[in-house]
Amino acid sequence: MNPLALLLLLFVGIPLVELYFMIEVGSYIGALPTILLTVFTAVLGGLLVRIQGFSTAMRVRAGMDRGEVPAIEMLEGVVLLFSGILLLLPGFFTDLFGFLALVPPIRRAVIVGFLKRSGTIQPVAGAESGRPPEPRVIEGEYRRDDD
Repeated sequence: MNPLALLLLLFVGIPLVELYFMIEVGSYIGALPTILLTVFTAVLGGLLVRIQGFSTAMRVRAGMDRGEVPAIEMLEGVVLLFSGILLLLPGFFTDLFGFLALVPPIRRAVIVGFLKRSGTIQPVAGAESGRPPEPRVIEGEYRRDDD
């Protein structure tokens, strides 16, 4: 996709969609409740991002203490950062995607799907057929020395 078209979509299209939804919601519940609802979603989203961010940071630290590379957890932190940005922007359309990114199974599925598409994660051999792979057998001889 053309980068200019993508920027046009981001900076013109999304605010227009947000304005449309805010006008529609405002026509049903009124202007002041719409404003209060927008502020409420921003505050609630900020609190939820903070709680989940600390939880993710603790999992990263625990993984590093075990000597593992917590790559998925670190990517979850990046997704939580973008989720927080989306939730702080006024509007219901961005809040929808921000709150969806706060659901851990959805967040993890998006990250794993992105890693598979980018080629970082390769499918395991035998996983496509639905049956477990054949066990790997290494033949050899051994001798036991008992003293």
